[in-house]
Amino acid sequence: MDFSKNILETIGNTPLVKLNKIVAEIDALVLAKVETFNPGNSVKDRMAVKMIEDAEADGRLKPGGTIIEGTSGNTGMGLALVAIVKGYKLICVISDKQSKEKMDILRAVGAKVVVCPTDVEPTDPRSYYSVSKRLAEETPNSWYVNQYDNMSNSLAHYEQTGPEIWRQTDGKITHFVVGVGTGGTISGVGKYLKEKNPNIKIWGIDTYGSVFKKYHETGIFDENEIYSYITEGIGEDILPKNVDFSLIDGFTKVTDKDAAVYTRKIALEEAIFVGNSAGACIKGLLQLKEHFKPDDVVVVLFHDSGSRYVGKMFNDDWMRERGFLEENVTKAEDVIKDHIDKELIVVRTEELVSHAIERMRKYKISQIPVVDINGFVGSVDETDLFRSYVADKNVAEKPIKEVMGKPFPIVKLGTPIEEVSKLFSKENDAVLVDLGNGHHHIITKYDIIGSIK
Repeated sequence: MDFSKNILETIGNTPLVKLNKIVAEIDALVLAKVETFNPGNSVKDRMAVKMIEDAEADGRLKPGGTIIEGTSGNTGMGLALVAIVKGYKLICVISDKQSKEKMDILRAVGAKVVVCPTDVEPTDPRSYYSVSKRLAEETPNSWYVNQYDNMSNSLAHYEQTGPEIWRQTDGKITHFVVGVGTGGTISGVGKYLKEKNPNIKIWGIDTYGSVFKKYHETGIFDENEIYSYITEGIGEDILPKNVDFSLIDGFTKVTDKDAAVYTRKIALEEAIFVGNSAGACIKGLLQLKEHFKPDDVVVVLFHDSGSRYVGKMFNDDWMRERGFLEENVTKAEDVIKDHIDKELIVVRTEELVSHAIERMRKYKISQIPVVDINGFVGSVDETDLFRSYVADKNVAEKPIKEVMGKPFPIVKLGTPIEEVSKLFSKENDAVLVDLGNGHHHIITKYDIIGSIK
């Protein structure tokens, strides 16, 4: 009989799959190392086992102990599998930008999940780095994994992932492209491959808001480059010990939007359902296409499964809210189609300014058309009301007609978006769309900006 003694023995030996349509413009053989075939559905299973086994061997992790780690979700899943099989408790500290699916999965496999804010400094006591360390200090018989600086991370890929790729490509690999987070995958695989053939190029995919690319090129850790970003699993605001910059030939940065869009493209064009960092890798690969020749063999690694992003990159509403959904916006009706049924909020000429202010607060809007029995006769916005208040503190009890500005321009549903945009100016912050039957909808500058692709 052919069976594994436990689920951990199924980790590794993931397939290498030729990419076709999505890399049609690249004149080389492009192969994807699809790590979703690991039991925890990510590349992190490999190093989770290695880190725990090494900690057991040198006594850092003792029987019945508690494993504590800050994770974007995938490492936590790998650690959870090992903890279940080996009888450890697990606490995962995760940032609030990670998908709900990741948090739910961790809880499903027995981990205690602690959620921390994303947009804080690494040294902030609320950061998931700091909280992880604090919990490790406070919890008896615990071990803090620290995947960023734990060198068993990159060693796992040196011992496993690198040799697999070399064997699967029959030593013909010329380029390895992968997203960089903790640095374990790129450094471990890169070290092995360069020992086999120093001419193999190792490329890292970075994201905007991360320090890797500039540090690699200049040696400068630029804190001005650090800001919050959406892409999960790659990029950092620290320099993990596992990132061996000497092994990396270069980085390319990918935007949040491109990473999200290409995550969906992989599923639609290659039938491979993978996660956010895979989308970043494919877009980065396309940005590097001038580096590849017809005889090259390029391997790109897909970290994790798309199932962890169904509420984010694979959700149309989530994508649309961030302007990531590739929709063709050409007419006024395209801008308002997702909220065309919303009631137009108006204020009448004889109502008080306080009524307009109350409506702005209630509906969270900045511009309101003014009407009388004849139709639209004026408009008010935040700026108008603020200026009026500065000039006269009693303005709240005055009628709207005394402070209103000119009425907003009115366009038809089919008006080209270019023509609509021309109607905005310093004096005019909105445009009304005639829906017919006496109904109208409002388009603001915010709506126009949101439609820009």
